[in-house]
Amino acid sequence: MTETQTRAGFVALIGEPNAGKSTLLNWMVGAKVSIVTHKVQTTRARIRGVAMEGDNKQIVFVDTPGLFRPRRRLDRAMVVAAWGGASDADVVVLLIEAHRGLTDGVKAILEALAERVGKAKVALAINKIDRVKAEDLLELSQKMNEAFPFEETFMISAERGHGCAALKTWLSDQVPAGPLLYPEDQIADLPLRMIAAEITREKLTLRLHQELPYQLTVETEHWQERPDGTARIDQVVYVSRDGHKGIILGKGGETAKAVSKASREELQEFLGRKVHLFLQVKVRPNWLEEKDRYTEMGLDFKDGNA
Repeated sequence: MTETQTRAGFVALIGEPNAGKSTLLNWMVGAKVSIVTHKVQTTRARIRGVAMEGDNKQIVFVDTPGLFRPRRRLDRAMVVAAWGGASDADVVVLLIEAHRGLTDGVKAILEALAERVGKAKVALAINKIDRVKAEDLLELSQKMNEAFPFEETFMISAERGHGCAALKTWLSDQVPAGPLLYPEDQIADLPLRMIAAEITREKLTLRLHQELPYQLTVETEHWQERPDGTARIDQVVYVSRDGHKGIILGKGGETAKAVSKASREELQEFLGRKVHLFLQVKVRPNWLEEKDRYTEMGLDFKDGNA
């Protein structure tokens, strides 16, 4: 095996909601491919970001939904998707928050890890290390490694990038030898329609601070490439109640306009060209029980069954 032999494989990022998986994915890829907000449970589908290490090693990151105790059909489908991402991976990275430590949720993940991940190597990444003292970090690391035989432990701050390069280098050496899975300049394998919908959903989540964001979904209905190089994107925000529609629209439509503007600006930066974005808000009382909505989010409707 030569030094220049290519390596490529899948790395699943798992952990509780808000552990920093999406932030780490975006750092690794060097671009925003996963929704990042202060709200938990914002990642609904398994989002793949593609990162190169050098010119011959490719890591395909799977940013899974946070693992939590599911209550609704959507919750259950998200948890199944998360474990599915882990079981399909070559390497699994468990992210935990330094200041929260060994929570009940983390204990539940540790108990399930051995039977869920198969032959994948499992590493631990203790995130948000700037929030705790060094001695507390060492104590937490010891406790975690007593609870599960991790291959390696990394102390990181995904937000600031601390320790992330060392983790990326290690991961690139763990993925199997083989041809690159994606073109070197590709950073995600999500359809652009879904990325656009995720960006708009993030803007709604940031703008609205009620429980509402978990009861809405955004779909890109039409994507038209225009002769002048611009794109026209038509999106629909589905909500389950009439009252929610009013909240999203805002007084005089100002909330929807602000969300549309913020989403359009980010889409233009992402695509590198002008975008015309049109948002509609529609009430669908039972969208949480509609198969098509799950398909659009990249989830399996059947997985939501009790």
